[in-house]
Amino acid sequence: MTPRPGAPRPPLNHWAPPEAPAEMTTRLRPVRTRHPARTVGAIACVVLGLGLIGGAVTGLWLTGDSSADTTEQDTYAKVRTMWHSVPVDTLFPRTLKGKGAGPGGADRVWTRIAVAPDSGCTPAFDPLLVKTLEPVGCARVLRATYTDATASNVTTVGLVFTEAEQEGMLALHNRFTTEGLGERTDLMPRTLPAEGTVAAGFGDEQRASWTVDVVTEAPVVVYAVSGFADGRPVPDPQPADEAKTDGATTAPAQSGLGHDAAGIADRIERGLRTAVGRAAEETE
Repeated sequence: MTPRPGAPRPPLNHWAPPEAPAEMTTRLRPVRTRHPARTVGAIACVVLGLGLIGGAVTGLWLTGDSSADTTEQDTYAKVRTMWHSVPVDTLFPRTLKGKGAGPGGADRVWTRIAVAPDSGCTPAFDPLLVKTLEPVGCARVLRATYTDATASNVTTVGLVFTEAEQEGMLALHNRFTTEGLGERTDLMPRTLPAEGTVAAGFGDEQRASWTVDVVTEAPVVVYAVSGFADGRPVPDPQPADEAKTDGATTAPAQSGLGHDAAGIADRIERGLRTAVGRAAEETE
């Protein structure tokens, strides 16, 4: 995942050190050769999931028209191969603007300070969450860490691309909803700390608020987990939806960490949909 050659690099604030060269030159690796049966399943996953995505202008997942099957299949094939070469700045922009995304409707701005190479689920999740995601198959995980404008909060956001078909994603989504899996602290995603940045001390004990969204229209799970940049441990983490509730008095709520997790996850998901929609338009 490399920035486009010659693309200008937006200056970071004085408190946000530049990203390490390795992080700036990372590309997503091509998917390894799979067993034919698994390959067919993965392609079906893309056809069923990404085929529901509309244009980039609306940024919405739209139901595909069966009369355009051939065009859609071409689009899905292109989308399936774009992940290992798509620029990091497309999936994880250097700066995210959250108009009205903070406590009380305040505007937020987040700056990217680290990007990890793509990986499997094991480095990104605790064993129990890995097991929970097994039914949909973890094809790859992409992660980045952001900090807020005051450099007091840090948030790791991730995209999990699965091998499931729409039915499998719907089943997982229903599990998270009916069983409250997104509210369980033992199913929190892990953080992505980064030496030499304000997220250097952002580890498991520093996780304060989180959100997990199982997308039913595509084989993707979007998540984010936030904490304090000073490395303080948080004994009572709180789901983002609860931390955003009016009147909440917990540390994650008072510091806006719930808003950070939810706001960053939302904007990364929007960007993903726009990128896929643009790829769909190019094949029309």
